[in-house]
Amino acid sequence: MTALDQTEIADLTARRFERMRPFGGERAPRVDATGLPPGPHWPVWAQSAGLLRFRHWFVPHMWRTYGDVFTLRIVPGGRPLVLFTRPEHAKEIFAGDPEIFHAGKGNAILGPIMGEHSLLLQDSSEHKRARALLMPAFNGAALRGYQSVVGRLAAEEVDRWTPGVPFRSLDRMNALTLEVILRVVFGVTDEGRLARLRPLVNQTVDVSPAVLLGWGYPFLQRFGPWKATVDNQRRLDEVMYAEIAERRAAPDLAERTDVLSRLLRVEGDDGLSDAELRDQLVTLLLAGHETTATALAWSLHELGRHPDLRARARAAAASGDDDFLEAVLKESMRLHPVIPMVVRHLMKPVTIGGVDLPAGANIGPSILISHARADNHRDPQAFRPERFLEGEVATNTWIPFGGGVRRCIGAGFSLMEGVAVLREVLQRYDVTLPAGVTDYPRVRNITSVPRHGARIVVV
Repeated sequence: MTALDQTEIADLTARRFERMRPFGGERAPRVDATGLPPGPHWPVWAQSAGLLRFRHWFVPHMWRTYGDVFTLRIVPGGRPLVLFTRPEHAKEIFAGDPEIFHAGKGNAILGPIMGEHSLLLQDSSEHKRARALLMPAFNGAALRGYQSVVGRLAAEEVDRWTPGVPFRSLDRMNALTLEVILRVVFGVTDEGRLARLRPLVNQTVDVSPAVLLGWGYPFLQRFGPWKATVDNQRRLDEVMYAEIAERRAAPDLAERTDVLSRLLRVEGDDGLSDAELRDQLVTLLLAGHETTATALAWSLHELGRHPDLRARARAAAASGDDDFLEAVLKESMRLHPVIPMVVRHLMKPVTIGGVDLPAGANIGPSILISHARADNHRDPQAFRPERFLEGEVATNTWIPFGGGVRRCIGAGFSLMEGVAVLREVLQRYDVTLPAGVTDYPRVRNITSVPRHGARIVVV
């Protein structure tokens, strides 16, 4: 396939923004909300703002007010979103028929960025095909092959740190995980292209909730932050399509182990078009970059707060005890969820936990509440990595990667990468916090990050 010219790239980018609508794709007929679980009577815009901008206060308040199952009404058109908070509810949803429980439509707010071919936005046979193509790049053998690259990049990053000087660990973890993704997923080694990709990816990740809401109204794309988002996407697409075209012609394609090269070696009817490759690669880039970086930043921040756990983690790093380091990472994901919920769009009426739900509704487990319930996790506000080593964490009470056939394809990669980075940090440094520093989550877009960047000091 020949490289796309700039006009074709601009057309693909424009069509992606025009076709996608937030929270459920094309505007659908009004859903019959009769008999749904209780919820607030606030205006739709206020509930949408609460969920997108103030979720760390709003969602727990809804849970305390309305109980274990509650209904929100959000844009566009006040379509109901029913959130469940018990593990038995999550089990039913994750085990639901994927022909009825459509995750792709539930993730439609991501469409303008990730594209219609994204694994996160596909359903039914399309999702099954895409997942089958991507899975070999994330199996056990592939992960073992990536470990040396991750370890080397982590060592190079950590060696540049200045002892005794406070810094935002989130910024450094974002830079590191981006570098890992660019090398492992894209196989990009040319410094010129890396220099072009880094700011484009960072601007793509740093999208405000207002821009997310604005994607439902195409006329806004001519103005301010919405126009800047489209322009940035067009520039990112230019670099992406250039990389795909060059890689197709690379003489060493058969020997390369990065994800892009693996996908380009697929032949026949299963082969991916340039547009499909672009969408899958951007999905892996965004889903595997900021989420892992945030979990690592919280891990370092929490270790800085707890000297006893920090000493145990440093001993684990020195002795090769990866289980404890993985428990630290998992506990940071539990205590500080990066993603607030898992969403499914119902194609037919279903019953979950005795609640009858109409076709067209969006439903899902609340990660925020599932991770914070005292009946799911003993002493839920405490940072206790050992809970993951002592059999305390029951199935469907820890769900940062979702579950069922739609469980995050990069879950194993994320944990492998996180452990490798913690090992490199803790083998070199002790980690403390600057005097008087504490941190809290803030909403970045669909993710939440440390409000003050999880500042630490290494010594």
